[in-house]
Amino acid sequence: MKSPNAGALKLKYHPLTAERWHDLECLFGPRGACGGCWCMAWRLKRSDWEKGKGSGNKRAFKRIVRSGEIPGILAYDGDQPVGWCALAPRERYPVLERSRVLARVDNQPVWSVTCFFVARSFRRRGVAEGLLREAAAYAARQGAQILEGYPFEPRSDLPDPFIWTGTVEIFRRAGFREIARRSATRSIMRKVLSFGDRRHNLETS
Repeated sequence: MKSPNAGALKLKYHPLTAERWHDLECLFGPRGACGGCWCMAWRLKRSDWEKGKGSGNKRAFKRIVRSGEIPGILAYDGDQPVGWCALAPRERYPVLERSRVLARVDNQPVWSVTCFFVARSFRRRGVAEGLLREAAAYAARQGAQILEGYPFEPRSDLPDPFIWTGTVEIFRRAGFREIARRSATRSIMRKVLSFGDRRHNLETS
């Protein structure tokens, strides 16, 4: 169900560049969004991720951003960063590539949305859905033809941080359809991108 507050926010979106690193730090806080992850869970093998929890993962993610790679999109309410969505070509996520539940369904090149994080006071207000739509716009502008996500369909209520890949309902509302399900609670969903997906509010400055 859509939050009654959804749509009330006037959000702006920006790709995460080195110049916006401080905004990500402010949003993620000292815990790195969730348990010192710093959005490295899909990029590092589990043992390295565990060793790097906190400052190590932060340094690793900062190196990615400083390299010029755009690993995701920030949402802002005014000047305040309030949400994050990670996306990249699927091959940038080696843990995803090794997953049996989320294994590739075919050989088509796809981009993947792997993570959402929304500031506590902005949750259930449509921020994640807005970010997902902007992720589709950004991926389309980079030449991607397919955007893929791996949302949860929880059997019972879970705290928001545990649904960090998004929910099936959010993806459906953003125009994705399920193409595979190898787990009762985890779906693989896709959207074929078109010219219309490029016509969103993403600001690149």
